[in-house]
Amino acid sequence: MLRIFFRKQRQLETLIYNYLETFKQTQERFVKAFYMCLEKSNLGDFDFMTQQTHKFESMADDIREEIKILMYSKALIPESRGDVMGLLEAMDEIPRLFELILNLIKTQKLMIPDFLVMDLRELTDISIETCDLMLEQVKLLFQKKRGIIAFVAKIDEHESHCDHIERRIITQIFESDEAPFLKLQLKEMVLKLGEISDYADRVSRRVNIISMKRRV
Repeated sequence: MLRIFFRKQRQLETLIYNYLETFKQTQERFVKAFYMCLEKSNLGDFDFMTQQTHKFESMADDIREEIKILMYSKALIPESRGDVMGLLEAMDEIPRLFELILNLIKTQKLMIPDFLVMDLRELTDISIETCDLMLEQVKLLFQKKRGIIAFVAKIDEHESHCDHIERRIITQIFESDEAPFLKLQLKEMVLKLGEISDYADRVSRRVNIISMKRRV
């Protein structure tokens, strides 16, 4: 019985690390596609990277379902199942945002004005840095290592910085001479970009709570 239990634990750990790697692959393809949009180049490659983002987001969903099935076949003690599934479901909102942003650009044929490019690149860069910090924090949780709480402040600082840039971009949009409908489209896209760091911050706080519960 113990041998079966430990085998399932190892399977679970492998699936979790596969999920984190797939999350990272989704993120990388999103960044490539979004920067192509900012540079207004390689539109065929943009479509391809958008499809790749969807592909890896779907793979992450599938892995999460595998984790759920394995956990509820007694791979973890009952008290841990809700924490782990809640964490993965919270993380899953970010790849969905990646796909949503790219589909918004594609379906609305959204053209990014040149005066927004630098600020949008800054917002994206810091949002992705926030996700990278979150992934490192999650790894520490599953490796049962120290240092989790130090990431909370870093991620919160990044999230606040993103909020500041988001407000600046939206102000620029509505002070511009762009068409009113385009302003609304751009605002929607910027708000979705801003949600990336918001969700990373929520995940970070959830990781910290799970870590504290372990120590009680």
